[in-house]
Parts: sequence; C-alpha cells; structure tokens
Amino acid sequence: MNWETKIFQNHSPRSFEDLALGIFQFQAANNKIYKTYLNHLGANPDEIKQLDNIPYLPIELFKSQEVICQPNNREVVYTSSGTGGVQSKHIVHDTSIYEKSFTKGFEHFYGNIKDYTILALLPSYMERTGSSLIYMCEKLIQRSGKEESGFYLNEHQQLFELLQKLENQHRKTLLIGVSFALLDFVEQYPLPLHHSIVMETGGMKGRRKEIVREKLHQILNNGFGLQKIHSEYGMTELLSQAYSKGNGVFECPPWMKVTCRDANDPLSKNKKSGGLNIIDLANIYSCSFIASQDLGKVHANNTFEILGRFDSGDVRGCNLMIQ
Repeated sequence: MNWETKIFQNHSPRSFEDLALGIFQFQAANNKIYKTYLNHLGANPDEIKQLDNIPYLPIELFKSQEVICQPNNREVVYTSSGTGGVQSKHIVHDTSIYEKSFTKGFEHFYGNIKDYTILALLPSYMERTGSSLIYMCEKLIQRSGKEESGFYLNEHQQLFELLQKLENQHRKTLLIGVSFALLDFVEQYPLPLHHSIVMETGGMKGRRKEIVREKLHQILNNGFGLQKIHSEYGMTELLSQAYSKGNGVFECPPWMKVTCRDANDPLSKNKKSGGLNIIDLANIYSCSFIASQDLGKVHANNTFEILGRFDSGDVRGCNLMIQ
C-alpha cells in the first residue's frame, strides 16, 4: 500500500481512525518489537477494532531495541542527544516520508516556506551527528530559497546584524533555536522584532539551569519585544511535529494525535492529564503508537500542554518486554 498518499491529508476523525487501525495492523504484524510487546500484554491485534483500544509502545524501548518494520531496509538512524543517559535511536526506512511530514506540517501552520528567511540557532545539535532536528532545519532552510537562511553556532554578532537587516527590510523571518542558545543570544544582543517569529525547541541540554516554559518565554519576550514566543514539539522517535503559537498550547498536524494516560497506569486511556500518548501516522515503518515520557494536559480540538517529564524511575511498562 502507498501509505504516504493516505497519511498526509486533512483527516476527519473517522478517516484518521480508519487509517490508524490499518497502520496498527501492519505494524503489529511486521514490527518484531511491537508484536512482542502486544503479546506480553495479551493483546490480540485481530480483536482491536477501535482507536482507543490500540496499545502504546513505551518510548524507552527506542533506547534498547530496534523499533522497525523492515530491519534490512533502513536509510538513516536518528539519535537523541543522550543528555539523560543512553541515546534513543529511530531507524528510518524512508527519509522522504519524514520530509513530507515536516514540510507539510510547517506549511499547515505557517504557510509557504518560501515566504520566510529561516535562521537556526542550534549549537548543541550541530555539535553532534544523527540529529533529526538538524535534518529538518537543513531542508527547510534549503526550501526557503533565501540566501540569508542558515545555521548559527556561536556567531551571535553576525546573527544580530542579520536580524537587524531583515527587520529593516520588513522580511518575514523565523528564528528557531534551542532554549539555552536563545537565552544566551538575547541576553547579549536584545533587539525588538516586528517581522520575525522566535520559536524555541526546548531544552537547556545541560548548558544552563532548567526553567519553566513560562519563565523562558517571559525572558525571550522581554528581550525581543514580542508578545508571543512560538514552540516546536518534536523528538527523535517521531517523524511529525506539533507547534505552539504562544502560551505553550500545542496543536498537532492532521496526521498526529495526542492523548493522556494515568501517570501510574501505563495502560489507561483518555485522561485529561497525565502521561502523553502520541499517535504519529508518519511513523509508518517504525511504530506510530508511542507512550512518551512527557507529562501533559490534553484539551479539545487536539491541542495539548506539556507539564513536565517522568523521572527515569517512574517510567512503567518496559518490564513487560524480554530484553
């Protein structure tokens, strides 16, 4: 089946559920790790006919197992930063699916990429290999078609001068950066922005003390003279991203859905707050149904907030697997 033609559509609840159930059956049959997990749960795929009954694979298994449907057919392996210990790895069968996902996802929320100059301030990611975020930003920069678009490591003076130039020309600009780097930059080079979006991707990566998102956004708003700071929610184990245009409330693209489970019960469903379960239909050749380590709150219209993370000792469910 040509899954890509079906995944990246403006789904109705019914079409999303129908496709998700089809992908579930495909992964339950072809993903050895997911199949084993379902077996340990005593879950019979043939008996699962509703979206709410699909089990979610603990995200921790991406650290110890190869979560892939076609083990001998892999194009790239993305890895996490590993700041918390062992790296997660996402084996990707086809990067063109990832490119469709982040391109269509960005344009779903922000319009044509070619309308933007894209400046990426991602030093911690640029200093290692295997980052899916770097790959995404690299392709978005290319597709923007603007000669000024590019990556920045520690060239804050150069970035400041370019932002001033783009502002003076009334150019739409996206400054996307990891949290600590945006803070480092704006503390040294505060400047009012009127035609630019500042988007944080989260994380201090051990470079600065962790602070709550509200405090981070307050500092950035003050330094850039903005009312709203945007956010990107993504991770190594996903091929899709959710975005927030302010206030920390994220919205998913039509092929992604977030729900909650009870923080103390990995198999519970449909809670208003707790551990976040994520359906990412773009993960067609790995696993589309993931129980994350993030704590959050789910609102109507497929929006959600991030409230924190589980401590490593709080993650439950992985002990169902035979290592």
